[in-house]
Amino acid sequence: MDRKNRETQPKRDLHSEALAALEQARAMPHGPARSEALKRAGLLQNAADMQGVLFAKRGRPPKT
Repeated sequence: MDRKNRETQPKRDLHSEALAALEQARAMPHGPARSEALKRAGLLQNAADMQGVLFAKRGRPPKT
């Protein structure tokens, strides 16, 4: 993937995607489709958490 292509891709807001997937899964009737939707929502939430860890600012927090 070249640099120009990377810059034009929109950034994904994984946290909002995870919340939307969770709400959608909760609205579904019980069954295998709901279980898969809940798994997907969990994976998105984990990805959002990992993104926060990877892009966290390093160093000591400021003193108050």
